[in-house]
Amino acid sequence: MPREAIRQLDSLSFEDQLRAEVLELRIVVEMKARRWRKALAASERLCAVSPDVPLGFIHTAFCLHELGRTRQAREVLLEGPPSLVKEATYHYNLACYECVLGNLETAKAYLETSVTLDAKLKNYAKEDPDLRPLYPPDPSQG
Repeated sequence: MPREAIRQLDSLSFEDQLRAEVLELRIVVEMKARRWRKALAASERLCAVSPDVPLGFIHTAFCLHELGRTRQAREVLLEGPPSLVKEATYHYNLACYECVLGNLETAKAYLETSVTLDAKLKNYAKEDPDLRPLYPPDPSQG
């Protein structure tokens, strides 16, 4: 269904395609289809048209990370709007990026903050491959 969804979004007027909610929908569809470059382009547009909306920056960074540009992903979040710091996903994703970059202590601090903001992330983190260095395998289970 992603193709049909994108076809419908493409049929909207140019002005409507630049509306935040339309861009958000496009981003979600492209991310579900794992089309990171297209999702990145839509995320960057969302940041441009709604620079105070945290979601655009979170998605931009995530797409960059998925494209192997983790340092740049971290910078996008760190340079984003102040409202980002209220978002658990901001801290969680920074934990992932710092972990991938080898900054484990910084990653732990971001992860702790994310879990404080949203306790559900604790269990999710244990399964996240990006955070694997923070959760070494239990030798008793091998």
